[in-house]
Amino acid sequence: MVAVCDKDLLGKRLCDGDLKLEVSDRFYGGDLVDEGAVFSALEKASIANIIGNVIVGKALERSLISCLGVIEVGGVKHAQIVSLPRSKKP
Repeated sequence: MVAVCDKDLLGKRLCDGDLKLEVSDRFYGGDLVDEGAVFSALEKASIANIIGNVIVGKALERSLISCLGVIEVGGVKHAQIVSLPRSKKP
């Protein structure tokens, strides 16, 4: 699992009506890494949680996510990746 956010969002709470999202240090915190490391990890991840207009925009540009799977919470883009293994036919 990979969790990544724009660094300026770390520690913030986003609200949009009843929808609330906390960009907590505990979940998203850790290492500040460069873009290459982020996308290397995202390309290998079976589960990813991505928040931030910059990082979601770059994931869209790289076709890692679809715009249909992006929501906005308080004006900030959020997406998730879940890759299920394909079953092998007998």
